Amino acid sequence: MRNAMPLENITPNEARWFRYANLAPYGLLVILAAVSPSLTDSPAETLLVLGLCLLAAVWVLCLYTLRPAARVRPVPMVVFFLGFLAILLALVVIAPWFGFLTPAGYYFAFGVLPWPWRIPGVAAVAVAAGTAQASGISIDGPSGIAWHVAIILVNAAPMCAFAYVDWHSDVERVERRRAMADLSEANRRLEATLAENAGLHERLLAQARETAVHDERQRMAGEIHDTLAQGLTGIVTQLQAAEQAAGEPDRWRRHLSAATDLARESLREARRSVHALRPEPLRGARLAEALAGVADQWSVRHGIPVEVTTTGTQRPMPPDVELALLRTAQEALANVAAHAGAGRVGLTLSYLDGEVALDVRDDGCGFDPAGPPASAKGGGYGLVAMRQRIEGVSGTLQVESEPRVGTAISAAVPA
Repeated sequence: MRNAMPLENITPNEARWFRYANLAPYGLLVILAAVSPSLTDSPAETLLVLGLCLLAAVWVLCLYTLRPAARVRPVPMVVFFLGFLAILLALVVIAPWFGFLTPAGYYFAFGVLPWPWRIPGVAAVAVAAGTAQASGISIDGPSGIAWHVAIILVNAAPMCAFAYVDWHSDVERVERRRAMADLSEANRRLEATLAENAGLHERLLAQARETAVHDERQRMAGEIHDTLAQGLTGIVTQLQAAEQAAGEPDRWRRHLSAATDLARESLREARRSVHALRPEPLRGARLAEALAGVADQWSVRHGIPVEVTTTGTQRPMPPDVELALLRTAQEALANVAAHAGAGRVGLTLSYLDGEVALDVRDDGCGFDPAGPPASAKGGGYGLVAMRQRIEGVSGTLQVESEPRVGTAISAAVPA
C-alpha cells in the first residue's frame, strides 16, 4: 500500500464520527483551563497556562478544524502535529495535570500522521504522558531517572504496538476495498459482456433462421424442379402426342394413360413435398416411433418391406435434430422409391454415447458416387438436401453405393 494519509480512506460513517471526535480537544482544553487557576502556584503561572491553552485552541482551529482539505496532505499535518506536541509538552512540564490532554495528542497522531511517522508521533505523546505521570518523582538520582524512563516506556510500548496494529488493519482494509472495487468493476464488465453476447446471440439466431428459411426454399425449389416440373412437362408431352394420335385409338389411349400416370405421380410428389413442411410424425411421438410410422406408410404405399431397428437408450433430442433426422429418412426412402428399384430396405436408428446415427440401406441398383450426378437420371436434389439439413445441425452425412449392389446412407448428429 502506498503511504496514504489516515483520513484518506475513511468511510462516510467514520467521517460522521470524526466530526464529533474533533470537538474533544476543545472540550479537554476548556476543562483543564477552567481548573488551572485553582491548581497553579501564582498568577503568572496561571496566565502562562491559560495563554498556552488559548494558543493550542487557536492552533487546532486554524491548522486543522478550518482546513479539512489539508488533513490528507502530509506536510501541513506534520507541521500541525509538531506544533501541538510542542504546546502539549510545555503544558505538561508547567502543569502536570495537563497529562489529561494527551488523549488529544494520541488522537491527532493516529489521525493525521502517515506511516511510518505515526510511530515516533505516538512515542512523543507517550513521553508527554509519562512525564506528567512521573511529575512527583525526583530525577536527582539514577533511580529517579530510571523511574521516569520506565514510566515513559510503559506508556510508549503498548501505544506504539497499537499504532503498528492499527496501520496493519488500515492496509488490510484498503486492500479489501480495492479488491471489492476490482470485483465490482469485473462484475460490471461481465454484465456488459453478457449483454453484448445476448445481443450477438439474438443476431446469430436471426441469421440462423434466415439461413434455414433460405435452405428450405432451395430444397423446395429443387424438389419442385426435380418432380413437379418434370412431371408437368411429361404430361404436356403425352397430351400433345395423344392429340396427334386422335385417329389411332390404341396409340391415343396409351398416351392418355401415360399422362394420367404422370399426373398421379406428380400429385403424390406434391403431397410429399407439402407433408415435408409439417413434421406431424414428431407430434406426440418419439423420433424412433415417428420413423417407424413413416417407414410403415412408405412400405404400404410402395409395396417394399422396411425393417426398422432402434439400438441404444432412447433419449430426447433437440427438435431441430429430430426434424433433420426424420426428413433425412423421408428423403432417403423417397429416393429409394424413385431410383433404386429395391426389394428390401433397412432403417436403423442408433443412440450412441456422443451422437445419434441414422442408417438407411437398400438392395437396389445402386450408383457410382464418383460418376455423373443423379440429376442426369432424373433426380439430383435429394442427396444435396439431406447433406445440407444434416450439416445444418453440425452433423455429417456419408453415402456408400455401388452399381447393382445397393446404397447405404448414414447420418450422424452430435448428441
